[in-house]
Amino acid sequence: MLNSVARMNFDISDILNSWEYQAGQIVVRRFQGKDGQEKIQLRVDLGLLQMNALGRPDGKQPFGHETLFEHYKARLAKYKKENEESEEGFKLDAEDCSKLQQEAIQFHHRYICLFQLKDYPGVLRDTERNIRVFDFVEQYAEARELAWSVMQLRPQLLMMQVRARATMAQEAGDHSAAMEVIASGIEELRAFFHKIDRPELSEQSGEIQSLEVFLEEIRSTRPLTDRERIEKALEEAIRREDYEKAAQYRDKLKNL
Repeated sequence: MLNSVARMNFDISDILNSWEYQAGQIVVRRFQGKDGQEKIQLRVDLGLLQMNALGRPDGKQPFGHETLFEHYKARLAKYKKENEESEEGFKLDAEDCSKLQQEAIQFHHRYICLFQLKDYPGVLRDTERNIRVFDFVEQYAEARELAWSVMQLRPQLLMMQVRARATMAQEAGDHSAAMEVIASGIEELRAFFHKIDRPELSEQSGEIQSLEVFLEEIRSTRPLTDRERIEKALEEAIRREDYEKAAQYRDKLKNL
């Protein structure tokens, strides 16, 4: 038995040597695995992470369910059935919260990879899934600090979700919608920090700062609307003291 194990080649040096790690960058690729399922690999400094592109990232089915979250939802449904549809008394202990947190981190890794792969619908799918987990834990955790251990992932999740939605709108040519999505996301993040009684974190939040930079990028590069083009031309005509042209531009604005 030992000899057969010794003969097996566990060395992945050839794979790592042909796929260079780039510090400070998310290096990721997508391919079809030997089992026929689509896989995602993330290159890290000491190796790589591999996950399924669909379902639970590690491919496991805990307690026969697609995810551990589905298992706990089934437990809640059973509890309510046994207690006249009442959920009072149903609680998640420290171990339950820890397990759900670990599963949420798997999905967290995957939606970061999916964003890098420009699979924005996939990002929305996985972030929405984790939001449902956070809400579930917040509602049923037996202590607030247990819920916080899971919910601390929410700011980065919201940032990734907003960036995915805004990028989809931007690529569709709807820059106004993209800016609205980002502005709304920034307010949602601020509301989250107020909810946890830490409003001062709004000023320190890397997620909010990232979204503000993204918002300014879209605002400064988006095509001008007809009204904005005319307003700009009007300002230029006034600067040149070409009042005849300025009057024409004012008339165009009135018509708009």
